[in-house]
Amino acid sequence: MAFNFYIYYRVDPQKASTCEPLIRQLLGAVREATGVHGRLLRKHGEPNLWMEVYEGVADEAKFEWELAEIAGGLKVQDQLQPGTTRHVECFVQ
Repeated sequence: MAFNFYIYYRVDPQKASTCEPLIRQLLGAVREATGVHGRLLRKHGEPNLWMEVYEGVADEAKFEWELAEIAGGLKVQDQLQPGTTRHVECFVQ
């Protein structure tokens, strides 16, 4: 069984230019820690709504823990619109 993770959040418009390199760093760190290649998407017509996509995850618990640790270490939350959080959704393939 494989799992697909979709993480969506609203970036503070004033921090968007500093957030993208940070998210690229997060994607690389997640790939290094888990072997899973992630992608970054932005919603059409709503450029501050971003989504990370990680597909084909074999060990959901380990992946979710690694993702949370890396995002916390990089302080991704500081880049988001005030009062918002990262929403993690997991789907089974």
